[in-house]
Amino acid sequence: MDPHKTAVRTPSAPAPAHSFSQGVRKGPFLQVAGQGPMDPATGTYIALGDVKGQTTRTLENVRAILEAGGASVEDVLMFRVYLTRREDFTAMNDAYSEFIVRHVPSGIPPARTTVFTGLPHAEMLVEIDALAVTD
Repeated sequence: MDPHKTAVRTPSAPAPAHSFSQGVRKGPFLQVAGQGPMDPATGTYIALGDVKGQTTRTLENVRAILEAGGASVEDVLMFRVYLTRREDFTAMNDAYSEFIVRHVPSGIPPARTTVFTGLPHAEMLVEIDALAVTD
């Protein structure tokens, strides 16, 4: 067992549905597992059909795990955004930009990749993961 590797858990983000951690921290590195638009309290998908609402909820889930692991959005080097439909890009990007403005006071946004793919549940229009490094 690696004493420098820890699982990150928080009730402020949805519990993993399968055999993975919400996040894993090793030294200054924190990887947040892919999060979707689920309400942490009920485990239900929210904002069905509304990618902007789903993006905001998903980013808040990612932020909760970052904070539980001792990091912040400011510490994120890279977000990966997975979308099901190209036509949702603008609405996702608007929600993402609003989130970054609120949570990255330095004004230096993290790097980001956006991928268009199928997601595990039909209700999901977006999934997001993050890699952060703290000092």
